[in-house]
Amino acid sequence: MDIRFNNRTVLVSGGAQGIGRAICVGFRDAGARVHVVDRDPRIMQVGQELGITAHVADLSDQAAAAGVVRAVVAAEGRLDVLALAAGGPCGLGGLQLAEINDANWDRIMDANVKTGLWLSQAAAPEMAKNKWGRIVIVSSGAGLRASRTGLHAYTAAKHAAIGLTRQLSVGLGPLGITANTVAPGLILSGPDAIDQWNGYSEEKKTQVLAQLSTGRLGEPEDIAHAVMFLASEQASWITGQVLPVEGGRP
Repeated sequence: MDIRFNNRTVLVSGGAQGIGRAICVGFRDAGARVHVVDRDPRIMQVGQELGITAHVADLSDQAAAAGVVRAVVAAEGRLDVLALAAGGPCGLGGLQLAEINDANWDRIMDANVKTGLWLSQAAAPEMAKNKWGRIVIVSSGAGLRASRTGLHAYTAAKHAAIGLTRQLSVGLGPLGITANTVAPGLILSGPDAIDQWNGYSEEKKTQVLAQLSTGRLGEPEDIAHAVMFLASEQASWITGQVLPVEGGRP
């Protein structure tokens, strides 16, 4: 299967590192015109390194997300694919139930749910103009079960991201737009995941790997490939679905 994105415009969120960066590289190498957005100003350097167009924005702000979409459409004349990798535990992986408050709860929800909602809201009318669009949200295995992080807000947010994806698929399907989500297992792609893994004892690491039929942790490229498939022409009759990419975890 030769998956190509020639003449397609792709907007990737959360591309400063790890999974998001791998998604940018995958789409770029498959012929797409790639734009990437992150709240981290270092995204501008990433854009230069990868030869793609970068934007800095806080995507939890509705107006800022809409502004990024307008900028992409102004530059390219169209927007075909949203690949939404923004989110994560936001450095709060060790937060206990008693420590949850409005501020840290909202921080996690904003990063993992609002970012996808506002970008989808802004992009859908542009995709509908061409009766073709793909929205792929990177959720998590934590959206399918309890999380190893023990972070209540993160687990709730990833369940919400999956629910958002399914609802988008219902409303946008008649417009020619599909919406799906990829649910990764443990990927050592950012500081939160690396700190989580390094915090395990050797016995715990062995136990985690023993749960995976592949016997290894995932790489960012494993997730990028799944995202690209769901964004492709070949996946045109797949929508509202969750694709777990967890190395065979039962």
